[in-house]
Amino acid sequence: MTARGNLFIVSAPSGAGKSSLISALLENKPADKQVSVSHTTRKPRPGEVNGEHYHFVTVEEFKALIAEDAFFEWAEVFGNYYGTSRKVIELTLAVGIDVFLDIDWQGAQQVKKVMPEAVGVFILPPSRAELEKRLTGRGQDSEEIIKGRMAQAAAEISHYNEYDFIIINDDFDTALSDLVAIIRSQRLTGAGQIHAQNDMIKDLLAD
Repeated sequence: MTARGNLFIVSAPSGAGKSSLISALLENKPADKQVSVSHTTRKPRPGEVNGEHYHFVTVEEFKALIAEDAFFEWAEVFGNYYGTSRKVIELTLAVGIDVFLDIDWQGAQQVKKVMPEAVGVFILPPSRAELEKRLTGRGQDSEEIIKGRMAQAAAEISHYNEYDFIIINDDFDTALSDLVAIIRSQRLTGAGQIHAQNDMIKDLLAD
């Protein structure tokens, strides 16, 4: 019997490395893990592909989806809308695939209301100086946008205690190992194992 997949909420201030950690985790495209592809109204960044990194839509299209209650969660961040398809998430979890939501604390709160068992993971940078260095080093955002992101960092980080796990992304490989350990631990919970190994357990208990 296939165990139901786990829903992981991964949040962090912009530049802390959450997207890089998720990308590294899914680098070899494991069959039992996938990242949720969100809808967004922001413009694509260099190298981003529609349908792979995000579903890029207009503001009008996004608002129409809100009206249809099509989103598992949605939020407005830095003047752009982001949302996660309700139907896709539910179907994916049902067939035993772990799903990762790369969303902020606002979206995390919405998801937790609908699915309290979702596992929250918050990624922290080792310092504000390192966070600013990473944002600048990406070379994707203007100085004005970087200042805005830094101004929001403290507000984002203030929600760290709403999450089940906290990872400090100082050394990337260590942070990745920590994330893998969290995922593995959820597969080994009593409820998960009882569901996945039901037939084996019944055989062990047979007279």
